[in-house]
Amino acid sequence: MAPAEWNVYNPDGDRRVVVTKRLPGDRWLNLLTDANCRVEVCSSDDVLTTGEIADRIGEKCDAVIGQLTEDWNAGLFAALAAAGGTAYSNYAVGYNNVDVAGATAAGIPVGNTPGVLTETTAEMAVTLTFAAGRRVVEADRFMRTGRYRGWLPTLFMGQRFYGGTIGIIGAGRIGSAYARMMVEGHKMNLVYFDLHRNEDLEQYVSEYSEFIVARGESPLSCRRAETIEDLLGAADVVSVHTVLNESTRHLINADRLSAMKPDAILVNTSRGPVIDESALVDHCRTHPDFKVGLDVFEDEPAMKPGLASLDNVTVVPHIASATSWTRQGMATLAAANVAAILQGFPVWGGPDILPFLDGVAPQAAPSIVNAADLGL
Repeated sequence: MAPAEWNVYNPDGDRRVVVTKRLPGDRWLNLLTDANCRVEVCSSDDVLTTGEIADRIGEKCDAVIGQLTEDWNAGLFAALAAAGGTAYSNYAVGYNNVDVAGATAAGIPVGNTPGVLTETTAEMAVTLTFAAGRRVVEADRFMRTGRYRGWLPTLFMGQRFYGGTIGIIGAGRIGSAYARMMVEGHKMNLVYFDLHRNEDLEQYVSEYSEFIVARGESPLSCRRAETIEDLLGAADVVSVHTVLNESTRHLINADRLSAMKPDAILVNTSRGPVIDESALVDHCRTHPDFKVGLDVFEDEPAMKPGLASLDNVTVVPHIASATSWTRQGMATLAAANVAAILQGFPVWGGPDILPFLDGVAPQAAPSIVNAADLGL
């Protein structure tokens, strides 16, 4: 494999910032150059290894913006600290690829990019729900290969969502946004599983139910499931929105797949290892009416053997956040985290991050996940 190529911006900048992938837009780059940073951006689409990143950090590096595909372990943060580095930001809201404790031990603040992916990711979960449930990819392939001979009463029958039950595992920002879209848009009842009760979501569904009842429609319900099994048995659609850690790895396994309705729909836009993908392949083979929509994969970018050949599985390549506004916003937040730390600015305490996306950015770091541990 040929060595990765790098583009350099503002070569005379006093602070050296390494960016391991090309990022969309130019606001992020302007934030760094305005902070007097020399910015070195990898132009290769290949995932950089830990060794390649360490080599690029070299003997003098002030900060890095990295990717969720990279293993940011304690050794890499030690190398960054040894090079004089004082900041790192993940180009993602999640940071399961980051050893936060290792970064904290090295004195490195870890930034992430929350607040700009919520609706965009929830919209992709809705997209996958309908694509899987209404068999869009199967029908598209059928049409393109010239097999359509005319309308038939039984051709590509799928699921009806209106009035059904939606189940969400993880009722955080994205899970709640998805739930509201499905409840409000398709009059679905809601059951959710989360370690904490989401009173705002429950109130939202209650008030929306009152609104539609006043207009002559049937009431809707929302409840927090006592167990995941309770949710799986009740839901027509299950959408996963949990973080990835040791407690959620293979959260959806063979036993829990068997607890779902035989014609249920399973959607995952969180992290691939939350689902035991080999067990999923087996379940889909033996349950042809079961439908799946996946944006993420256990061994990403690879899929488990057999997954790609299943007609009842819809797959897309980790694009849930792939809108121009969101991806440019992520780049802005990642750069703002780094620029703020390098300039000695505090951590942002505002209610949301929208002020960073347009106009004059606040003199603050939008989101530092280990700020408290570092006394920031």
